[in-house]
Amino acid sequence: MISTTMEEKPKEAKTPMTGFASINDDLFQNILKRIPALSFASAACVSKSWNRNCNQILYKPKLASAFSLNPVQKVALEEVVNKVFSEPIRPQFAIANVIGSGVHLSGILDFLGAKLGSKTPIIVSCAGGIMGRDAVTDEYKEVMIEDFWVDGASNSSFGIMLSVGFLPGLKVDAIPLLRPRKARGVAMVDKFVMDIRNYAALVSDSTSPSLIIMFGSEKTDQKPVMEKLDHAMSRETIVVGDERAQFLYRSGIESRNVYYGSVDQYFSDAVALVFARDQNRPSGTGEIHFHSALSSGVSAIGPRFKAVSANEMESETGLSTWLTVRREGGQEILGGQRIIDDVNNELGNQTKLFIGVSEQRKCFAGPEKPRQMRSLAFHEVMGGDEEHLFVDGVGIKTGDYFHLYHSDPSAALSSCSNISKNFRNLKLDWSFRSCQLHAARGVGEKEVIGGFVFACWGRGESFFGHSNVDSSPFLANFPGVPMAGIFTYGEIGRGFSILNTDESGQEDKTLCFCAHVYSTVYLLVSYTPAPIEH
Repeated sequence: MISTTMEEKPKEAKTPMTGFASINDDLFQNILKRIPALSFASAACVSKSWNRNCNQILYKPKLASAFSLNPVQKVALEEVVNKVFSEPIRPQFAIANVIGSGVHLSGILDFLGAKLGSKTPIIVSCAGGIMGRDAVTDEYKEVMIEDFWVDGASNSSFGIMLSVGFLPGLKVDAIPLLRPRKARGVAMVDKFVMDIRNYAALVSDSTSPSLIIMFGSEKTDQKPVMEKLDHAMSRETIVVGDERAQFLYRSGIESRNVYYGSVDQYFSDAVALVFARDQNRPSGTGEIHFHSALSSGVSAIGPRFKAVSANEMESETGLSTWLTVRREGGQEILGGQRIIDDVNNELGNQTKLFIGVSEQRKCFAGPEKPRQMRSLAFHEVMGGDEEHLFVDGVGIKTGDYFHLYHSDPSAALSSCSNISKNFRNLKLDWSFRSCQLHAARGVGEKEVIGGFVFACWGRGESFFGHSNVDSSPFLANFPGVPMAGIFTYGEIGRGFSILNTDESGQEDKTLCFCAHVYSTVYLLVSYTPAPIEH
């Protein structure tokens, strides 16, 4: 019998791991996420393990923002793009807000489109001011467009704020409000609302998205649009934005795009950046949530009035309404100038005046049945004579009741302070709940990853007497967290989840209203990691 035995080969000594191979994944990812985007893309090609680590970084939520005041537009664009891509990010959407004279929005949109890719929805708008961190110095500033004017002449300055984000578990796209180019074409508001609902239903399990960031045309009255949105969306849908702006956009879906200067048969009267839950999101994806608050900057003054007549007027400066009014319960018709004089005498100074009209209207969107909605609509007081009170905008009806409101720095400052306290309480509540959930289910701590601020252009340093008041609630509670803000010509806010907010009278709290005056709207974006799998 012949037996054979195999000789055992001596075991080779393991080569000790050196360099990156000896670093655990957490530390390795901490290094990778600090390198610029282009270098990061190269790192992802080194090996399978490097690629895996890079993908894990890219799938974490991130908001990045920066502004530049470089007077050379091309240089300013390069500065903000380089800053937001100084760390890895997967661009899911972008918003660029510009200030200055001679701004070419189409050139900015083309530049960003080339940098971010054809599928990334982008909105570019003109603003009354910007707030955030400088791309070069990292210094925080609030900059108003008035800062660019000296002795009534522009010094050809330029400023741009760029915000880029990636929010896993959400789908994002830009949806326009279209208006036919034909003579006196009417904006297709019902289609706009239904397009938003249909998009949300397609990607999620709801017809209401989580968030809408909206920019409206300066030439279009957005109040009817906001009323329809308010009617059609669930109470949980947050809507923020700028009611009156110049803007251009690009959707990730080519058929939605309307090109400036083209022979396209439509104009765009507004655009909505829509954020909807992704029903097909991968397992292990954390939760993104949005939280909003409002700092009111107006106070009610005087008695309640009733519109005896309302005549709509159209001129080169836009639409207005001439009102004849009387006090509630009274019979005497009051002259508009008399009402204005009474308010100025009571306040002792000249101030911006508005009327807040309590409206009760039937509203519907698409094929739905109409229902009654009670809302509050603000109109700026333009002047008056012995018979009429002149106000901006239309939509007021005979029989509507209204209060007068005036811009009030003290009320605004108090409101900002209250919001800062509520932000602080929110952080404490999250910390407490996170400790409980981590102990029970291994859920990580909830954190704010970024935010947006939309403030009235009439606020800022000239309103408060010192700078950075509007951004102070965010800066005080979330230092180091990316935040982008603009001064708008009509702040939009709806779905406030952090209550403080409306201190302008009990009547307001029973009414829906989305278009505000002399206010600041805050939007926080938070992230809760998925539970740890055991």
